[in-house]
Amino acid sequence: MFGKSSKFRTELSLLKHISAPSHLWRDLRTAIASRVSAILAVLALAGCATAQKPPEISYDDAMPAVQTADPPAPVRVVELPKPLPLPGQLKPVGKDSKPTPELPDPAARVNEASAAARMQPVRNGFINAIQVYPFVDGALYQVYTAPGQITDIALQFGETLVGSGPVAAGDTVRWIIGDTESGAGATKQVHILVKPTRPELMTNLVINTNARTYHMELRSTEKTYMASVSWQYPQDQLIALRRQNAEAQAVQPVATGIDLSRVNFRYEVTGDRAPWRPLRAFDDGKQVFIEFPRGIGQGEMPPLFVVGPEGDTSELVNYRVRDNYMIVDRLFAAAELRFGADKNQKRVRISRTDGRPAS
Repeated sequence: MFGKSSKFRTELSLLKHISAPSHLWRDLRTAIASRVSAILAVLALAGCATAQKPPEISYDDAMPAVQTADPPAPVRVVELPKPLPLPGQLKPVGKDSKPTPELPDPAARVNEASAAARMQPVRNGFINAIQVYPFVDGALYQVYTAPGQITDIALQFGETLVGSGPVAAGDTVRWIIGDTESGAGATKQVHILVKPTRPELMTNLVINTNARTYHMELRSTEKTYMASVSWQYPQDQLIALRRQNAEAQAVQPVATGIDLSRVNFRYEVTGDRAPWRPLRAFDDGKQVFIEFPRGIGQGEMPPLFVVGPEGDTSELVNYRVRDNYMIVDRLFAAAELRFGADKNQKRVRISRTDGRPAS
């Protein structure tokens, strides 16, 4: 390291034999001496600078394995197709894939659309004598009735009729239509009761509620009738399931099976004052928990790198995030959180405080 400084001293001594005015020689010697001093200082710093090694730590006492039951996992929600296809809408694509030409008669186009929107009762849709339809906006639900028999159209629990005429039928002379309620509070349910006066009748029925609008076609036969009609609501069930999962996750602890008597607050957080800088770090002898500010979800969480024994290497470590905690399934002497690149990179170091200085 000092070979270059010896060379500069040699060159400086050679200048003494150069004939020049005294004031020029004095200025030149001062300039060269300043340059030599600056170079020596830089070389000294470069030679003495070393990577910051992590502390040497002792292993904790081994703990017996304890089997803990994991909390029940949230129900996996499967997205439903939107919109839900109705029977008759899914048709094979022809070989030429040419669109079907529009019917010239508007009435024929209306009849074609209505026929495609009709939902007929199916055997698998019955629960005892109740036909349960999947609710889809715009579908025409078929309801079969018979003279002398009442068909019960049951709405969703908690659903109420709205408007001045919430139940409207095309034929109110030959059809007897009324409404009633069952249950109370959250289990309160509206029932629309329909009965034809004779067979071979057909009309449509519209029901307006605070949640949706139902469209039905009522048909009367000699003896065949549907005792009850109700619906299942896939979108409402999906929303309720998501809400249930969110509530379950909110009350779940960050980690289970932690022995509070073995929690160690033996970590020091140093480095840049970044918005994501951790508040504290601790371990339970098996895992390290790094607590971030509660608003960490509004930004980016930096990756964690475990520092190597020499301090000049690091490796990305696996971790998982729960709320505002980063959970590392191993212990370490020192680790760094890094975010950004080049001059804008922010670094925060997490080091054990119970270790010995690295030799």
